Amino acid sequence: MTEQNTPESNTASSPAAATPLVTVTRKPSFFAVIAFILVLLALGILAWQWLNTRHRFIELEQSLTQRLEQFNNNNQQSLALAKNADERSTESNVRIIKLEQQLAESRDQQESLQTLYLELVNNHDERVIAEVEQLLAIANQQLQLAANIKPALLALQTADSRLQHMDSPLAIQLRKAIAKDIQRLQELPLIDVIGMSLKLENLTESIDKLPLVSDRHPKPMLPEALLDDENQLRKLAREVWEDLKQMIRLERVDRAEPPLLAPDQTFFLRENIKLHLLTARIALLQHDENTYRADLDATDQWIKGHFDLRENATKTALTTLKQLSASNIVIQVPDISETLGLVSKYKLTLERSNNSERTSDRINAERGQ
Repeated sequence: MTEQNTPESNTASSPAAATPLVTVTRKPSFFAVIAFILVLLALGILAWQWLNTRHRFIELEQSLTQRLEQFNNNNQQSLALAKNADERSTESNVRIIKLEQQLAESRDQQESLQTLYLELVNNHDERVIAEVEQLLAIANQQLQLAANIKPALLALQTADSRLQHMDSPLAIQLRKAIAKDIQRLQELPLIDVIGMSLKLENLTESIDKLPLVSDRHPKPMLPEALLDDENQLRKLAREVWEDLKQMIRLERVDRAEPPLLAPDQTFFLRENIKLHLLTARIALLQHDENTYRADLDATDQWIKGHFDLRENATKTALTTLKQLSASNIVIQVPDISETLGLVSKYKLTLERSNNSERTSDRINAERGQ
């Protein structure tokens, strides 16, 4: 350090100007400077370390914050995945339960089908014989009740076709009996009951159109165009001829003149004829020959007595009645009760054999258990 004199000191010392000034200067020591520098360096190092440590702490805090956020995100995703996994697991369990139930049902159905198949295989002959018995019963009903040859023949032929794959002695014997019945039915004369019934129906519908003999049907006059074209001489001759025809009328006297009928009596006449034809149709279906022929004869007499025989409609109706009267409606149908008894016997034999087999199988199963 350097000490300097102030002006006051200079003024005080002016009287003694001859006295010399003494100046004292102190220099800092080298060690103090080094110590000061070291202190500064230590402070700087401490400050730098503090700043560095603070910066690393901030970075570590940010990194830790980011990791915590990632961990939270991952945790939420894991929770969502775990929830989905639980839901899928629940759905899978439900599906597995349903599949197990369906599998159990399919097994039960398979066992039922297998049992049914075995029963069908074991009872094939019995089932065929039951069908044959039903067909023979239908044929017998058609023959005995309605005498219908075609349906009965078709039923017998179907029954014979059902027995083609059976080669047991009883089946062969049954087929022989059915073949005899088929041959007897084929030898019978064929009666077209349906065709005859349709003819009676058409004849019934035509009764209203038949002209009565009491009705007068004047012949149609010539067209006026033809009358205008005729010459005078031909026209005069035609008029004279028409007048002569009106003056003279030829009639038969070998039979009684049919009575004139009132409109209401004409209606009842036609309805009575229709009633006879309907009764004849019913008798045809019942194969009642006496009633059938009596109604046709009554219809023929009434038509000949009250309707104009010169008309084509009347001639056609009488021709149809003649054809229907000439047809035979009674047939001696064969009896197939013997064949029915044979098939019943065969069915009873099969039932006994199947029952014995089932009993033996059940006993064997109980012994095996």
